[in-house]
Amino acid sequence: MTTVFIFVHNREVLRPRNPLRAVPASVPAAALAAAGLGAALAGCGSAVADVPPGRTSVVASFYPAAWLAERVGGGDVYVRTLTRPGAEPHDLELTARQVAQVEKADLAVYVKGVQPAVDDAVGKHAKGRSLDAAGLVRTLPPPSDDESEIEEHDGDRGHADVGYDPHVWLDPVRMATIATALGDRLAKADTAHAAAYKQRAQTVAVQLTGLDRRFRDGLENCARRDIVTAHAAFGYLAQRYGLRQVSIAGIDPSMEPSPKRLAGLTREVRAAGATTIFTERLVSSKVADSLAREAGVRTAVLDPVEGVGPGSSDDYLTVMDRNLRTLRPALGCS
Repeated sequence: MTTVFIFVHNREVLRPRNPLRAVPASVPAAALAAAGLGAALAGCGSAVADVPPGRTSVVASFYPAAWLAERVGGGDVYVRTLTRPGAEPHDLELTARQVAQVEKADLAVYVKGVQPAVDDAVGKHAKGRSLDAAGLVRTLPPPSDDESEIEEHDGDRGHADVGYDPHVWLDPVRMATIATALGDRLAKADTAHAAAYKQRAQTVAVQLTGLDRRFRDGLENCARRDIVTAHAAFGYLAQRYGLRQVSIAGIDPSMEPSPKRLAGLTREVRAAGATTIFTERLVSSKVADSLAREAGVRTAVLDPVEGVGPGSSDDYLTVMDRNLRTLRPALGCS
């Protein structure tokens, strides 16, 4: 049994629960420590024990990684997703069990700069056994928003400062490159199924190429090219299809614009003739709704494909196709 972990896009704070909390003072400290250690070891041991024999274990930090792992891995892998369906991935915290899973992995695949805690865990426990998706493709610089005009919502940042925009999965062409690379790495980790991994990776790449073609055709003739988004997640999509992203928040969706920035955005929306402010399913639309009312435009959901709801029949391809159907009328495409 081999174990492969995929990590992409979440703000993480490594904060294991304290096993000594709320224990009577009469219990000796040494006994508490032993009990806590025993519980931790038991939990860590079970972290990989339930993987079916003969299948490669894949842990995905959030939905796009899970989708890619399931499509490329097929029946030869067992996929876990760290982020619950419908949960905002930036809010995920790594537990001691999850850190143990990283340590036991044969391969960790992640996007460096999205999740500081994952970056840290991979650096400490999976160095030399990792695949950074952002390192496989040409990255774009982060948006040049004036940081003095953006306020932090919680007092901390959701992404590490790596000097590039980490939202690489929103470009189908880059996703195809990542899929091919994942197939190659799975083939090396599990040589018995190498040919199957590579074949499935090729199939996924063809599907993503078809998605790219639909976007190119659908956005070729549009009256407008500006997309006003909840946060700066769509830089790669905009760059690929000749759009210009105007974001309310920066790379980190928890950061909100200052009143000065919001007033400037209102003027920019009006000057661009935009008809729509794009919101997200997993992030509060409060600021975007306010901007839309002030600018006199409507709102619509443009999904950064960070997760799907519980029981949803959607997948990466259907969500991206819906994004295209949302963009076309908003941009006046023929």
